[in-house]
Amino acid sequence: MKKPEMILFDYGQTLVNERAFDGVKGTEAVLKYAVENRYHKSAEEVQAYANLLNQELGRFDPERNQLLQVEVPTYMFTKYLYESQGIALSIHGEEVDRVFWDAAAPGSPTKGIEDFLAFLKEKQIRTGVISNISYSGNAVAQRICSCIPENEFEFVIASSEYMFRKPDKRIFELALEKAGLQAADVWYIGDQYRCDIVGAKNAGLFPVWYIGAIDMRQEKEGDVLTIADWKELMVILQEA
Repeated sequence: MKKPEMILFDYGQTLVNERAFDGVKGTEAVLKYAVENRYHKSAEEVQAYANLLNQELGRFDPERNQLLQVEVPTYMFTKYLYESQGIALSIHGEEVDRVFWDAAAPGSPTKGIEDFLAFLKEKQIRTGVISNISYSGNAVAQRICSCIPENEFEFVIASSEYMFRKPDKRIFELALEKAGLQAADVWYIGDQYRCDIVGAKNAGLFPVWYIGAIDMRQEKEGDVLTIADWKELMVILQEA
């Protein structure tokens, strides 16, 4: 097995393990910044409408979400959501992303990831991130740095900033362009089989399926290097 020049990571449930999503808590946090609430909407009412919009768009639906190839950025979604409900906010864009996300789904590093990243630094293996995520790229970078302060990721690619979502090969090709590397020199690690593993493989990267923080059953097709603990991958890379 060839040692990679670079390893790219997924964000959610790969680098960072997020708690169960609570949209009402997120909306409560955002509404603290309301300078007008024309119809006196509660967080529960606003979130109920957000859920309806998300259902219509097919966002976050496990059956449909992986089929979506184009991202809907949260800043566009929330701008419509609040203004259509007669609510004006004193914060905008990525700040709304950060306030909502921090309250709705706090995160913590996956077990052992900090040691694994330190190991990669020692081995002079470069690192970066590709994430299917609707929050702004800056919000994602800030979340990663707050959870894993010692990271040395060269870039964080959020689908919210670049339109395309995994498994579309274009977002992997963008990462290769940023890295200045060929696909054969890069590994990709993620927890979602169809988006991460199939997507990386189709783009020519070597895929690694991390299931250490996985919270849903997924069917795999064919053989793939699968790990449940970052120490397992350290051993493999030591021998590469």
